[in-house]
Amino acid sequence: MSFDPVQLTRRLIDIESISYNEGAVGVFLSEFLAERGFVVEKMAVEQHRESGSTSERFNVYGCVSGQIPDVVLSTHTDTVPPFIPSSEDKDFIYGRGACDAKGIIAAQIAAAEKLREQGVRVGLLFVAGEERDSAGAKAANLHPRGSRFLINGEPTDNRLALASKGTLRAVIKAGGKMAHSAYPELGDSAIHKLVEVLHRILAIPLPMLDDVGPSTLNIGLMSGGYAPNVISDHAEAQVMVRLVGPSEEIRSAIEAAAAGLASVDFALEIPFRRFRAIEGLPTMVAAFTTDVPWLDNWGEPLLLGPGSIHVAHTPYEKLAKKELFEAIDLYVEVARRLVSA
Repeated sequence: MSFDPVQLTRRLIDIESISYNEGAVGVFLSEFLAERGFVVEKMAVEQHRESGSTSERFNVYGCVSGQIPDVVLSTHTDTVPPFIPSSEDKDFIYGRGACDAKGIIAAQIAAAEKLREQGVRVGLLFVAGEERDSAGAKAANLHPRGSRFLINGEPTDNRLALASKGTLRAVIKAGGKMAHSAYPELGDSAIHKLVEVLHRILAIPLPMLDDVGPSTLNIGLMSGGYAPNVISDHAEAQVMVRLVGPSEEIRSAIEAAAAGLASVDFALEIPFRRFRAIEGLPTMVAAFTTDVPWLDNWGEPLLLGPGSIHVAHTPYEKLAKKELFEAIDLYVEVARRLVSA
C-alpha cells in the first residue's frame, strides 16, 4: 500500500457528494483507481427527476484486467446533508462521510490492493444513492460481474453483521372540509382524523426476534392545516418501521388503523436480511438498512465496516484512525477466508 488511507479519506470527504450530487467524487475515484492499475468502468445511474441536480451520476467499478472477481468490496459514494469539510487530530478523522462511508472507501481500496498482490481475484464497486433510493445499487444489480461474494461496507464497528433490519415507509394522508374553527360542525378536520390514525398505529404490537431485537416504529414527518382558527382539509404523516421479518402483518395493521379515516401509500420497503458468521470474528446486528438487498446478483453478501453508526448522520461524524487501519486488515482476512473455504 503506497498511499495514506487517512489522507485519501480526507480528500474524499472534501468532495461534496450529498445524494444526487455524486458526480465529482465518482470522477475522482475513477481516476484514482485507474492510476493504481485497476480497469475502471462507470455504470450510469439515472438522476432522480425531482432532485433538481444536473450532476452526472454513476457507479464506479474497478477490477484487475481479464479477471472475474471472486469477491467484491462495495460501499456508497453519497452522503446525507449538510456538507461538513474534513479535519483531523491525533486519533480521529472528522467530517461528513468520515465513517459513512468515505473512510470505508479508503479502507476497501487499500484492502483490494493487498488482495491483488496476494493473488485474490478482487473487485471494487462504489455506488450512488444509498442514502436516498439505492438507485446505484439497483443499477449495478443489472450488470453483475460474476463474483461469488460481496462485502458491503457500512459502519459496524469492524464487526460482522449477523443481520440488518429492513425498512417499511408509509405515507398517510387524510382529507376533510375547511371551516371556521368557531363552527366545527360546518367542517371536517383532516388533522383530527390523522391524529386518531397515528394513535392507532402507535398501539400496533410489533414483532421481535430473540437474536435480532424488536421491530421499531417512528412517526418522522407530519404536516397539515393553515392556522389555529381554521379547520384543516388536509393532513399528512410519514411513518417508518424497522423490520425484523416479513412486512405483511404490519402493512395490514397500518391499513386497518387508517380504514375509514385516511389513505395509506407504502412508499418504500427494504427487506430484512441475515448474514453468515465467520469463526473467531466479532459480530453485531445492524438496526439500519443498507444496499445489500439490491445487490443479490453480486454474490453472497456480508456487512462489515469501520466506524460507529451512532455518529453517522450527525454533526459529530468521525472515524478513529486506528479503526480505519484495522478495517483494511479485516477486509483482507475476511476475503481470503471466503475464497479459500
